[in-house]
Amino acid sequence: MKTINYSSQALHLYVVLIPSIQKIRFLFLTVILLLVLNATAQDKEYTKPSWYIGLAAGANLNFYNGTTQELNTSFMVPTAFKAGKGVGLYLAPLVEFHKPNTRWGVIMQAGYDNRKGKFDRVTSPCNCPADLSTNLTYVSFEPSLRFAPFKSDFYMYAGPRVGLIFDQSFVFHQGVNPDVPDQIANPDVTGDFSKINPLIVSMQIVMGYDLPVSLQTKKTQFFISPFISYHPYFGQDPRSIESWNINTLRIGAAIKFGPGKKVEKENDTLVKPVPLVAAPSKVQFVVNSPKNIPAARKVRETFPLRNYVFFNIGSTEIPNRYVLLKKDQVKSFKEDQVAINSPNNTSGRSKRQMVVYYNVLNILGDRMGKHPESTITLVGSSEQGPEDAKLMSESIKTYLVDVFGISPTRIAIEGRSKPKIPSKQAGATHDLDLLKEGDRRVSIESTSPALLMEFQSGPNAPLKPVEVVALVEAPIESYLTFNANGGGNEYSSWMLEVKDDKGVVQKFGPYTGDNVSIPGQKILGTKASGDYTVTMVGTTKKGKEERKETMVHMVLWTPPNDQEVMRFSVIYEFNESKAISMYDKYLTEIVMPKIPLNGTVMIHGHTDIIGDATHNKQLSIDRANDVKGILEKGLKKAGRSDVKFEVLGFGEDTQASPFDNNYAEERFYNRTVIIDIIPQ
Repeated sequence: MKTINYSSQALHLYVVLIPSIQKIRFLFLTVILLLVLNATAQDKEYTKPSWYIGLAAGANLNFYNGTTQELNTSFMVPTAFKAGKGVGLYLAPLVEFHKPNTRWGVIMQAGYDNRKGKFDRVTSPCNCPADLSTNLTYVSFEPSLRFAPFKSDFYMYAGPRVGLIFDQSFVFHQGVNPDVPDQIANPDVTGDFSKINPLIVSMQIVMGYDLPVSLQTKKTQFFISPFISYHPYFGQDPRSIESWNINTLRIGAAIKFGPGKKVEKENDTLVKPVPLVAAPSKVQFVVNSPKNIPAARKVRETFPLRNYVFFNIGSTEIPNRYVLLKKDQVKSFKEDQVAINSPNNTSGRSKRQMVVYYNVLNILGDRMGKHPESTITLVGSSEQGPEDAKLMSESIKTYLVDVFGISPTRIAIEGRSKPKIPSKQAGATHDLDLLKEGDRRVSIESTSPALLMEFQSGPNAPLKPVEVVALVEAPIESYLTFNANGGGNEYSSWMLEVKDDKGVVQKFGPYTGDNVSIPGQKILGTKASGDYTVTMVGTTKKGKEERKETMVHMVLWTPPNDQEVMRFSVIYEFNESKAISMYDKYLTEIVMPKIPLNGTVMIHGHTDIIGDATHNKQLSIDRANDVKGILEKGLKKAGRSDVKFEVLGFGEDTQASPFDNNYAEERFYNRTVIIDIIPQ
């Protein structure tokens, strides 16, 4: 294995680096001065760019190893050269793409790549010192995959390096024997190396950091990005003979720029923004407080029943979080009172809904008992193969047969390595373990309408919904929203201090994103109204504390006791937003007729926590808009224009998501659109 003793060469490299750095220093200082002069403030604010172009420059610290003796077909030196070092110039235009606040992107660089160096001096048989240097130069193409692990300005990238030889010249010098000082020195020998590989393919791994030199009030934003990269020896064999190879450590910086997108301010008819007085930092802090903040609302919910039973990795037994009855309990089981059969270890803020789902096998057994003509197929899927999957299906069949007395002939079983509708679809780039958990399941398939949701059929058809009546703590439209625009980039974290007129302070956080929603009741409690001082306390990435303060007036309004809201839900497979077409008839013929005259329809889109947060935000909006489009189309066809729609997309926001994300079933239920039908 080839190794390099960096420590023994550090002092020499420092001395050699100075001239190369001076070659590019003037260029960087000139551009930096122009960029600083360009960074003047404007009223508008822009996001960071997604596309960048620029120039990368640096010094290649080249380390030679191996053997070099035959310089070309007509010249072989008397003693082989073994090692060497040198510093060359790297200069390349670049193109870069990565969306703000995301982890993944791409970078392409192509340009001048000098790998010159001087071999360590050797002694010829005549006791003469000999030196060999080369100006080895390539045109290099370096496409790379960019990864920002913390969604911050620190990033890494790696990829191949393809080099086309540009200069392969050498200079050989042999001195005189020191014992014969009057000897006439030989002239230098110059030429080109023979048997040079015209193209080499190697690799690189790089660390860098983006330093903004213009404000986000400018559409065109400039950055300086110092970097350090390592190019290992494998693939870097300049010649097709002998064993000469090169390790390279590159140190440099890139100057790049790109256009940002204008930050649009959201208009919300329910809230009135209270902007803060301008502060020296880039972060803008706004509090949106609704005029009326309902305290509670009775909800009659039609809860969709997912046709999946999820199993723990490595087990074929039904997990103990599912409610399993004894045979003597079956007669007293009632679907409309399912909430009383609560498992011991249910988790999540929407406990009542998960209680319904965790009774899925009892509901299925009860329905099959009432409809003896119905049949089902239990399709297991396991990463360990079809046989393991069949054991999972068999455990459910055994429960239905032994406890509910269902005839075994009415239950077929299958085993698969992956479900018919797997979670690992296009767009799945993160959290593969969570997706793997979601694919270890048994699907309940049926062609019996008595078991299925209205107008549904096929392997992903939900079971018939269950109606649940309960109180909701506060509807989502009553939440206060706190927007720290730019806080996700500028701060390592930020928190809220809410002080009432008596000096009592409530603290919320810390947060790492740009905005957060908090139910009004958590702040007001039982108060009818109140004036509050809200302070955002941000901690910059350098550890400095910044504070921004504003006043907010909040009002608590209690709706009439007889107000009742109807709620419906539709659910999605992983990363899908257009599968809503399967619910077209359900939304048009079941949900739409229940919308009262002059009513309001609140449509909330959600996702699970798998994948990129920005993508999930848009995905939830797309899902909600699909539902709205179907309902609007049906209302228009019925000649109605009296309904008001409010569409919200929350993405993976755990403060607003209907369920936790600890189990696969909770993540599946979070892939949803919730429809609240509110009377006038």
